Amino acid sequence: MRASFLLPLLAASLLLPGCALGASIAASTALERAVGGVYEGVGSGLTGRVPYRLLLSVQEREGRATGVLTNLESRKAYAVSGTFQRVGTTGGSIEVNLYESGDNLRGTLRAEIGAGKVSGTLRTVLLGRELLTYNLTLDKQEAGVGAATTPASPKSP
Repeated sequence: MRASFLLPLLAASLLLPGCALGASIAASTALERAVGGVYEGVGSGLTGRVPYRLLLSVQEREGRATGVLTNLESRKAYAVSGTFQRVGTTGGSIEVNLYESGDNLRGTLRAEIGAGKVSGTLRTVLLGRELLTYNLTLDKQEAGVGAATTPASPKSP
């Protein structure tokens, strides 16, 4: 009789942590969907104009920004990680570091995001110092436009 009383308590203790874990996963907000995505454009600086692509994801509640910045000329890709702050109702600002090969700091990006644009300053880092500065202007790409699209999977016969 005692075992039959403990069985429901044991089952409940196994199921409840799963519910709590599922409850902590938040759906993306309208601002996260509006700001996140693929941006393409150019950076202008001392070495000329350089084309860039930014794949950006933001988490408004946590104040985080992550993604990948690709130099389309050299084909080098940098992991992007830093902070996101909401500005107004439809935009925000990011302050992120650029990393190559894991944890090698290669640059910083400080930018404003809004109206389908990312505008800011990209600074390259060499030997711990910010050296070259680029003014970055990127436009948001619509889904299915540009090199960021994925090809359709072939249909089965």
